[in-house]
Amino acid sequence: MRIMGLQKVFISHSAKDADWARSFAHALKQRGVTVWFDEFDVQPGESWSDAIEAGLRSSDVLVPLLDGGSSSTRNFFFELGAAIAMGKRVVPILARGVDPSVLPPKVRLRRYLIRDTPERTAEDLSDTLEAA
Repeated sequence: MRIMGLQKVFISHSAKDADWARSFAHALKQRGVTVWFDEFDVQPGESWSDAIEAGLRSSDVLVPLLDGGSSSTRNFFFELGAAIAMGKRVVPILARGVDPSVLPPKVRLRRYLIRDTPERTAEDLSDTLEAA
């Protein structure tokens, strides 16, 4: 039985990860996960900040895709801070080879997943959500 449809996942990513993130979002949807992804959910002419805030509010889980540099951007800190303030679950996904010690404490002190193929990582995340 899949319960993920009850949980909406907000995918946070950097521009350089857009292709992988798009494939990951599609793989999650194929597994029955409801996804908020900027390319799918921000409409032309819509304010980015308003759309992101609304996406975070309507989501249950923030899934930041992190490499060595993406965890230090202003957008990431806004999304992370907002998600934590709203009581959202945060499940970071780290690129292989990233030293967790370079991550902010609010991320480093959480159990994270290691990025694999979009399909395998979607399977790992959906299994994590099912177990919750």
